[in-house]
Amino acid sequence: MKPQVVKFLIEAVEMDRAVAFYRDVLGFEEKIVSPYWSELTHGDAILGIHGGGDGTPKSTGLSLQYADIADSFRVAIEAGATEVTSPLQREGEPIILATIRDPEGNEVMLTQYVG
Repeated sequence: MKPQVVKFLIEAVEMDRAVAFYRDVLGFEEKIVSPYWSELTHGDAILGIHGGGDGTPKSTGLSLQYADIADSFRVAIEAGATEVTSPLQREGEPIILATIRDPEGNEVMLTQYVG
């Protein structure tokens, strides 16, 4: 048995706001959009957004890598994300890490490879 695809799931309080944030700010493309279930893609990756979230801050494990984390972090904050941790390169690690909370309460790690 092999899966057909792998999807990463987050929840949304307001589906239109969530879709707009991940599409317009973080760079995903719309595949399916409905009030209860939406799917956005980037390459082979699928981000599933389930309606009915309550906005409670939650860790997701979702990590997105960008060429310029400082700019990506700034744009996300200006678009309504909340700063959890600002971009930082820890000693001995080949990436810069930052964490934001999207407008729905989902924590997302942003990274930049610098190795």
